Amino acid sequence: MLAIAILAAGKGTRMKSDLPKVLHSLAGKSLIDRVLSCTQGLKPNRRLIIVGHHANLVEESLKKYRDLDFVLQEPQNGTGHAIQQLRPQLKGFKGELLVLNGDVPLLKEATLSSLLKFHKESNASVTFLSASLNSPTGYGRVFTDKSGLVKEIIEDRDCTNEQRKNNLINAGIYCFDWQQLSDVLNLLSNQNSQNELYLTDTISLLKKAFHFEVDNPFEIKGINDRVQLSECERYIQERLKSFWMGKGVSFVDPISCSLSEDSNFGTDVIIEPQTHFRGKCTIGNGCHLGPGSVITNSTLAENVLAIHSFINEASIGNDTSIGPFAHIRPESNISKNSKIGNFVEIKKSFIGEGTKINHLSYVGDSTLGKNINIGAGTITANFDGKNKHRTIIDDSSKTGANSVLVAPIKIGSHVTIGAGSTVSKDIPDKSLVVERSKAIIRTKTD
Repeated sequence: MLAIAILAAGKGTRMKSDLPKVLHSLAGKSLIDRVLSCTQGLKPNRRLIIVGHHANLVEESLKKYRDLDFVLQEPQNGTGHAIQQLRPQLKGFKGELLVLNGDVPLLKEATLSSLLKFHKESNASVTFLSASLNSPTGYGRVFTDKSGLVKEIIEDRDCTNEQRKNNLINAGIYCFDWQQLSDVLNLLSNQNSQNELYLTDTISLLKKAFHFEVDNPFEIKGINDRVQLSECERYIQERLKSFWMGKGVSFVDPISCSLSEDSNFGTDVIIEPQTHFRGKCTIGNGCHLGPGSVITNSTLAENVLAIHSFINEASIGNDTSIGPFAHIRPESNISKNSKIGNFVEIKKSFIGEGTKINHLSYVGDSTLGKNINIGAGTITANFDGKNKHRTIIDDSSKTGANSVLVAPIKIGSHVTIGAGSTVSKDIPDKSLVVERSKAIIRTKTD
């Protein structure tokens, strides 16, 4: 049996933020989301989140998870006090308790699996992750005997100058035999510099304590301020970009771009400077993206060109050109061989194959057929002040410059709409539409 507890009750005062520390974002995911994601494959029987500061915000952010139990720690009186709050929830539980921190977001599932395996094979009371650091300031130091058993962990602020020379640190990730831990939780004392109950003090109270040293110390890096947050962001971004460059993606200026972990790329993709991918993006072979583009939760097929444009929750077909300075908004589907040009906005619309919307237009709540040409400045007037209405344009029609189509409206196929027309009624196939007011010309007189 395995229970996992994640500590997420702290204020995170060094973040200088009204937002709980564990809800700050790292490469598009909150810190606590990242911690939870590395536990999925462990198949725990229970997952418990210990909340305190702004508990309602943390719980609301995690409502998508169906298997979480929330445990309130009030007041927040240290890590040992936090684990004491689990006793009612884990009454009668027999098995291991894995304790994680909600602000340590780079842990790998494989590392936790190795920790659990080592703990069980050692028949330990507790096993925790450790690391050897060149600059261990701020971390509790681990002290062992000659056999390798851990004698105690001393927090950095409570160490003597001699003890601080020890560079073996406690990463704060523990695997306990829950029954043995619960027997000693009441023995914790707050006689320390913080006047708190330290979970680390249970190490010297348990029969058999081991540490398990991680291969990559950066994996156990905690986040206490925005500088450390940016360091972790840079680490993730470098890792992601190195991976995709190894798969055939070119970054002209990698440092200026950012990726989400849910982005996937084909081969021969070229990513220009200042281009960013957010959420779940799928980018096909041969796409050329940027400079200056932001793509969010979107699918781009093969050989798509997008320059200085925003594409959000949209689908773009093969051999389509977007931009410069286009805005593709949610629920838009652009078919292959289309052209969405400069300063064009598309919203909640289907654009058929081969259709061109080259300049200064707004197409919203619309269905456009194949091989349509939308003239510069064409607007689909979809909002009547209360409701949105659809515009439908059939194949091979074209609108002149500065046309306004007042929805709801259906334009047939092979229709030509004259420049400057405002059209508010359905138009049959193969029609010419010109709707303008008569020009009034007066000559200036002295």
